Amino acid sequence: MKQNVGGIDRVLRIVVGLALIGWGFYTGSLWGAVGVIPLFTTAIGWCPAYLPFGLSTCKTK
Repeated sequence: MKQNVGGIDRVLRIVVGLALIGWGFYTGSLWGAVGVIPLFTTAIGWCPAYLPFGLSTCKTK
């Protein structure tokens, strides 16, 4: 897998992921578990949703 998630994108994914998880705990909703997805894609540096569109937020070398 070639990385396609760059620096600013990673920071935004961390913030959104943690916010969703926090919201899920606060409301008692299982929808907060969706916050794991952005955190996972940040950890591996690859987002499968970018593939069909040919997107990448990584800086090219």
